[in-house]
Amino acid sequence: MKLRDCAQLIKSRVGIEEANTTNYVSTDNMLPNRGGIKFGKDNLPKAKTVNYYQKGDILMSNIRPYFKKVWFADRDGTRSSDVLCFRAHNTDVLDEYLYCILQSDHFFKYVVSTSKGTKMPRGDKKAILNYEFDFPSKEEQYRKYSPIMLIEKKIRLNRHINDNLVV
Repeated sequence: MKLRDCAQLIKSRVGIEEANTTNYVSTDNMLPNRGGIKFGKDNLPKAKTVNYYQKGDILMSNIRPYFKKVWFADRDGTRSSDVLCFRAHNTDVLDEYLYCILQSDHFFKYVVSTSKGTKMPRGDKKAILNYEFDFPSKEEQYRKYSPIMLIEKKIRLNRHINDNLVV
């Protein structure tokens, strides 16, 4: 199945007043190597509107895709236009399975190989939507994503603990 057959790139915009340091995602606060997000940076734009995302969306930095910056949104919020927002539109595709596909090495290799530019390459949105992957039953999707999401949950918990340790 092609990515375009089950997900779309979201372009919804909202007023800047919706953005704050606990929900605004930019390429600066996305962590490399699938590290998720580090909220709290005061990096809000000066624009009147910003892009919007919902809980369950998959956000990916479109600048320098080889950094593998991707996040499965755990809240509604706002984002930079340099951060792509994918949302499943096919009810046969589970959000978590789509996230696992979009954070895979195979996907990032594809995005890098089809990106445009040399100094600061950007993913080619049309090419990204042509990415092909296996489309199993919902039961098989669950079986494939469940252990990955469990491990990621434990990693997030460990990071939270480490961030709160007193030095």
